Amino acid sequence: MRVVIQRVLEASVTVDGSIIGQIQKGLMVLVGIVNEDGNSDISWLSNKIVNMRIFEDEQGIMNKNVQEIGGDILLVSQFTLHASTKKGNRPSYIAAAKPDISIPLYEAMIKQLETDLGNAIQTGKFGADMKVALINDGPVTITIDSKNKE
Repeated sequence: MRVVIQRVLEASVTVDGSIIGQIQKGLMVLVGIVNEDGNSDISWLSNKIVNMRIFEDEQGIMNKNVQEIGGDILLVSQFTLHASTKKGNRPSYIAAAKPDISIPLYEAMIKQLETDLGNAIQTGKFGADMKVALINDGPVTITIDSKNKE
């Protein structure tokens, strides 16, 4: 699994003109899934996401996690995170898992994040044409891949 985490002041996902997921201060997380991903990837990443200290404390140091600031999480599936750009100018998405594998893993990731956060999270709609809006705070953007643990 590969994620892009953005510290946001606000974020939303719109499908067919309607907002289906929206948060204020917290984390916007894009997630890409490959065939080799499983429950251990979900557990490890969810723990990292929820406990990552990228919010400022009273001294202005990034020392607090999303729970400590009372923030929310918006999770959006994005198969293009596994794009291969080695050949030509059109990315290949062959590494991204097909829906029969990725949908159950995406749903498991939602449940794990909710468990680890201790709160419901907001989501996009798997496979939909989504319009994602956000105000990145900082900007702070971090990528993590569960296969190489960084």
